[in-house]
Amino acid sequence: MEYNTQLKKLALPEYGRNIQNMVDYCLTIPDRQERKRCANTIINIMGNLFPHLRDVNDFKHILWDHLAIMSDFKLDIDYPYEVIKKEDLGTKPGKIEYSRPDMTYRHYGKTLEKMAHLATTIEDPKEKEQFVLLVATHMKKSYIQWNKEVEDRKIFADLYELTNQKIDLRDSDIKLPEMKDLTQRNNNSGKNTGKKKK
Repeated sequence: MEYNTQLKKLALPEYGRNIQNMVDYCLTIPDRQERKRCANTIINIMGNLFPHLRDVNDFKHILWDHLAIMSDFKLDIDYPYEVIKKEDLGTKPGKIEYSRPDMTYRHYGKTLEKMAHLATTIEDPKEKEQFVLLVATHMKKSYIQWNKEVEDRKIFADLYELTNQKIDLRDSDIKLPEMKDLTQRNNNSGKNTGKKKK
């Protein structure tokens, strides 16, 4: 009895030993047309192994790339796609540069910081007050995603800094909603989408 550890190492183990054996057999077929028919059959079987990936863009192209890899790029057929080259297989992909926006506090996010700056430009006093409370409440929500608890005065101090000292609620007696109240309110609003009580 032969153990897998004694057999040839699989190029792509996710397809299994049987598919690799089919590919190895395909390499031995002398007739080019017959070899192409065999390759098409293998591709169909490979596709059936991962039916959930059929909607992925270039799924067939990926399968042909995999077939080329499993044959160690020795399968001499007319590929329907330009397959990956052996020398490109080991090359690392290019580095993706991620945008690193300047943020005073990362846990609030860039959008919330923009909202805080926007609050300073509102002229109508009532509208400004409501918007500031909305921003402060969202800041509290964002803060407790990273820390379990936070006092309102900490949020007001951060808001003061974010707005370049233009909005100062540090000495106010404003109380922001408790986060458990907000979660309960969100849960209740979700339940209201069902049947109405008679």
